Amino acid sequence: MIFKHTYFKYSLLLIFFILISCKLQDPLNNHGINFLKNRSEKLIVNKSNKNDVIKVIGQPHSRSINNENEWFFIERTLTKGEYHKLGKNVLKANNILVLNFNKYGILEKKTFLEKEDKNEVKFSKKVTNNELTKKSFVERFLSSIRTKMYGQR
Repeated sequence: MIFKHTYFKYSLLLIFFILISCKLQDPLNNHGINFLKNRSEKLIVNKSNKNDVIKVIGQPHSRSINNENEWFFIERTLTKGEYHKLGKNVLKANNILVLNFNKYGILEKKTFLEKEDKNEVKFSKKVTNNELTKKSFVERFLSSIRTKMYGQR
């Protein structure tokens, strides 16, 4: 009787440790700056400067090619999908913060883009035939002989 009682206690303790290690939150995979929207709200247009931005958010992920005073910050969050989608990653948040500064380094414009602001780009299904890259009969013949010759090594 004592053996069954201690066995029951150990099994309850084991179940307790298994259940305590379970996570009820979604598994997240973050890339970029976490909580970008909250941090961007701390920046004030026509008052904050580049040093304030670096202090609040950090260094920008990229700067504009043509304009050194345009900074980009990115936040991307992926989570696991549903079981019927075989657990593929699903895009939960895709935020971009664009900051424009004047020549004195004062913040002029702040633009926050979310996942819904993305534009879907439609690509053409047409294929362009290129006559210049087609191989001649002799070139195709010699390349097939070369592959047969080196294939037996």
